[in-house]
Amino acid sequence: MASTLPTTQAPLKDEYGGDEINALVLDAGSCSIRAGFAGEDTPKSVMPSYYGLTTKGERLFGENAVHLPRGDMEIKNPYDAEGVVDDWETASRLWEYSITSRLTGARQTSPSKNGLNDGATKDGDGDVPMEEDLEKMEDDERDRPLEEYPLLMSEPGWNTPKARERTIEIAMESWGVPAFFLAKNGQLAAYGNGKATALVVDVGHQNTSVTAIWEGMVLRKSMMHSPLAGSFLNDQIRMMFAGMQPPVPLTPHYMVKSKAPVDAGVPSAATYMKYADPPKESYRRLEEDRVLTSFKESVVQAWSGPGRLDSNLEAGKLSPPRPFEMPDGWNQVFGIERYRVAEGYFDTKSAYTDAQHAAPKSDDSIPSLVHRALNNCDVDTRAALLANVILTGAGSLIEKLPERLQGDLQVMYPNPRVRVLANPSSVERKYGAWIGGSVLASLGTFHQMWISREEYKEYGPSLVEKRCK
Repeated sequence: MASTLPTTQAPLKDEYGGDEINALVLDAGSCSIRAGFAGEDTPKSVMPSYYGLTTKGERLFGENAVHLPRGDMEIKNPYDAEGVVDDWETASRLWEYSITSRLTGARQTSPSKNGLNDGATKDGDGDVPMEEDLEKMEDDERDRPLEEYPLLMSEPGWNTPKARERTIEIAMESWGVPAFFLAKNGQLAAYGNGKATALVVDVGHQNTSVTAIWEGMVLRKSMMHSPLAGSFLNDQIRMMFAGMQPPVPLTPHYMVKSKAPVDAGVPSAATYMKYADPPKESYRRLEEDRVLTSFKESVVQAWSGPGRLDSNLEAGKLSPPRPFEMPDGWNQVFGIERYRVAEGYFDTKSAYTDAQHAAPKSDDSIPSLVHRALNNCDVDTRAALLANVILTGAGSLIEKLPERLQGDLQVMYPNPRVRVLANPSSVERKYGAWIGGSVLASLGTFHQMWISREEYKEYGPSLVEKRCK
């Protein structure tokens, strides 16, 4: 990667054509938003896509604000179930906050509104009110917080043309960026892994997607996605907890005042918090998801085979169990159950179901997505794609998931060589698309790909459909 400036040194201005590019990379997802400068190894700004909406209509952004228990706040998300922006006003403010709060600084306040010029009149000392046209010009400049930074943004492969045009409108008109580019998540993940040809399996929060990349270009017909992703796995764990005997108590951290150690399976000996104005149900669910994330990271494991879990139940029962402790001190060891919750990724018939959660479609499993994507690619390209299957996304960090995907694909495609590439670094796999954007935007040869502000003024937002394919 290109060398970067020290964090204490101000970025260079008016330069986005050389290797020392000062571009911003924004990878916005339905669970978290990653932002940072091109050429760096990891994003400096990572914040939740969830936000708090108070009863007074105030929006609260950031990790600290969202996770503070308060009774007048609902937890919202500007993305829909497809991972596409639904609330544009909030999404644009979230994106801007993720950049300005950690990277560039917030919008400046006009001198005419900072309280120092109130009631200013012309006097003998030469103090005069600001000229209206000059004031308006300065206000316009201060309303463009990113006018010094070219911006590369990621998008899901199934993003609509209308949403793409809205994105470049926000970047150019609201933020004043000098140059802009929009790239597919799968394409960026391939670049981040150093591959120009690859089949990218991206397991996110709301969706799992499969995208074929051939010599740097996205094969649009190959793009497939399904809802079997991180949020689906959270629901599977909830149903598994509810079905155990006795049911597993899911108590978030904010409910616990103090706790004492207890034996496995014994009810907790905790003292719980009492709130005069208890937090809303949406807040509790968000905090429960944080506990479920810890459970996924430390306990859940994909059955690595050979074969599916249902045909290897005895072998699964012989595997050593893993312990897990809830925030209130309740603890238990989990055996074959920790395999079953992830089995729905590969065998939808094994997924947990209840009245609110129907059985997923068989076409939505990860191997089925890969099969459907490859069927939409030219026959001559399939061998090269199967030899470069990239597994990325925070949802792919489940232990043994790469080995299971490798095994299932080898059964489906016995003749060509199948190779699943999963970066051993959890950070690089979690931020795969952002890292690819950082690599791409830092290249001097990428200069000709940017949509400049002048081009935008001449051709309008529809230019993004022609230039960002």
